[in-house]
Amino acid sequence: MKKIIYLMLQIITMGKPSEKIDVKPNLVTRLLYPRPMALITCIDSSGKPNIMPVAWAMPASFDPPMVAIGIALTRYSHELISKTREFVINIPTKELVKHIDYLGSVSGKDVDKFKASKLTALPAKKVKTPLIGECVAHIECEVASMLDAGDHTIFVGRVVAAQANRDAFETNYNLNKVKIILRHEKRYLTTGRYIA
Repeated sequence: MKKIIYLMLQIITMGKPSEKIDVKPNLVTRLLYPRPMALITCIDSSGKPNIMPVAWAMPASFDPPMVAIGIALTRYSHELISKTREFVINIPTKELVKHIDYLGSVSGKDVDKFKASKLTALPAKKVKTPLIGECVAHIECEVASMLDAGDHTIFVGRVVAAQANRDAFETNYNLNKVKIILRHEKRYLTTGRYIA
């Protein structure tokens, strides 16, 4: 009886499918937002570091561990990663939200972003590229492959080391303590409560 009532409730609450609209091709990426923000660090051939905010970072493989980031061809970080073939994905929390727009509005060709933002460059364990000390987690990567994706390149990084703040992560983020930044349009929100 309970199973029948449950199935009836599901049917009643499901309702009819919503009416669908066509989405213009230039807006398709917005169907994938909100997305977690990351601060990518990379270096030039002399070791000078750069920081670039991205929302296009994702897991790519469990075994071997790989991640991927999408970077526009026109970005200075694209040039640096293409040459040095390494990068670090740094995960910022809500306390760093004011840094994100600034770091994306200036070029590392013209500005020392660590100095200008007063963020702390820490040595990485396996790559020459520094970590951002104020971030909650760091994924050190060596470029395994590069995929031409129109006006972006997808850099697939083989994970060579990863670290996280002790009180923020065990096997997952402790979302009671850590508020990851999500980008939606030109605004930001953060992780909230679980819904299921």
